[in-house]
Amino acid sequence: MGANDAYETVIGLEVHVELATKSKIFCACSTEFGAEPNTQTCPVCTGMPGALPVLNRRVLEHAIAVGLALHCEIAQYSRFDRKNYFYPDNPQNYQISQLYLPICRNGYVEIEVQNRTKRIGIHEMHMEEDAGKLIHDETNARTLIDYNRSGVPLLEIVSEPDMRTAEEVIAYLDNLRLMIQYLGAGDCKLQEGSMRVDVNLSVRKPGEALGTRTEMKNLGSFRAVRRAIEAESARQIALLSSGETVRQETRRWDEGKNQSFSMRSKEDADDYRYFPDPDLLPIVVSREMIEQIRAAQPELRAGKMERYRTEYAIPEYDIGIITGSKALADLFEKTIALGAEPKQVSNWIMGETLRLLKKNLLDPEELVFSPFHLKELIAMVEEKSVNLSSAKLIFEEMFENDIDPRKCAEERGLLIQRDDGLLRRTIEEVLQNNEKSVADYKNGKDRAFGFLVGQTMKAMKGKADPAVVNRMLSECLEKWINCT
Repeated sequence: MGANDAYETVIGLEVHVELATKSKIFCACSTEFGAEPNTQTCPVCTGMPGALPVLNRRVLEHAIAVGLALHCEIAQYSRFDRKNYFYPDNPQNYQISQLYLPICRNGYVEIEVQNRTKRIGIHEMHMEEDAGKLIHDETNARTLIDYNRSGVPLLEIVSEPDMRTAEEVIAYLDNLRLMIQYLGAGDCKLQEGSMRVDVNLSVRKPGEALGTRTEMKNLGSFRAVRRAIEAESARQIALLSSGETVRQETRRWDEGKNQSFSMRSKEDADDYRYFPDPDLLPIVVSREMIEQIRAAQPELRAGKMERYRTEYAIPEYDIGIITGSKALADLFEKTIALGAEPKQVSNWIMGETLRLLKKNLLDPEELVFSPFHLKELIAMVEEKSVNLSSAKLIFEEMFENDIDPRKCAEERGLLIQRDDGLLRRTIEEVLQNNEKSVADYKNGKDRAFGFLVGQTMKAMKGKADPAVVNRMLSECLEKWINCT
């Protein structure tokens, strides 16, 4: 047994999710991503003296919706606290959060890893405000601050230390991300920082008490989470195996160097000197409000998968992929609602859509073409206005610019020609120019027929119906052979 086999890893997560609100948690400033630095600020979110916060009701509604989806107990009485610390991106020198009475407690998420279902406990979930963003300019040896993000509403979802492997962590995060996206509570784009992950990790010998944990903060991709867990677990095991101790600390993960570095000793709650925020009233949630939000909950992934199995004749693999993205599921359902056949929609999503997303390094949320145009393209193939090869060329343009597929087919000369006389003359020319292939076909070489089909389609510049080409070529070949 190796040293690693003698220990088990214990993992809990703190996940920060930016909520999909138009304004910040305590003021009316915009939360739109990508604005010029320090253009979406006001006295409240920049911590000016005398500025008073007012809770954004939509933040509370999102928090309750997420809590219900996580099977949490929703607190009918909660309040905000001040978390005091001094850092340049924290303009008030405190953060408004919830420590003592959070909005949600005692929930769970079910994950499936290696065909085994496991329940991951949710210790609590609370609302809080985000800090600003530091931009380190190494060229000019300075640090800049953008306060646009200061005051953006966050949900912090704190799990129990129930995970043991990186695979379980990724499954948990993926389920959490999808659930929040389906609820419309947040976009959870790790690359934009709207979902950030802090990993609390310790190791122990099985059966022993929990070991000393470290925290790795603000991991911005599933890949970084996986690698950080594997590296930190190995680091702690190496320390314990050599008789050393693990320090409780906060560590920074360096993706380029594939290792973590100590930032500071891990703070306890006492270090932040929490106390109830005197400027914000306690939050009182009625049972009626909770039930209204529960009744308005949208269909989540599990329900969607079950419905797809009964309503649509598509493979289980397709169901898993399509429902694995809210954007793909929305595209699928909206295209069907316009009259397209489900299996054909699934084929275009699973084939060309996923191929081009991968080729262009895009996420499904970045798709620009409309369900209406996808339905039109499918209809054009079914009515034999274009062949499949031409349809794929049209789809590539539609993928990039959401162009009208019929207009594109006309402009590019891809519409199938219905001139049987022209097609027959073209086939006869192909037979005359390929006498060896005709002889091969006569001698039973089936591949010769496919070659002649290809030559005909090439001569027609793809503007012929393959089924008609096959039928007419067979007729012409029989006549040609009988006449020679």
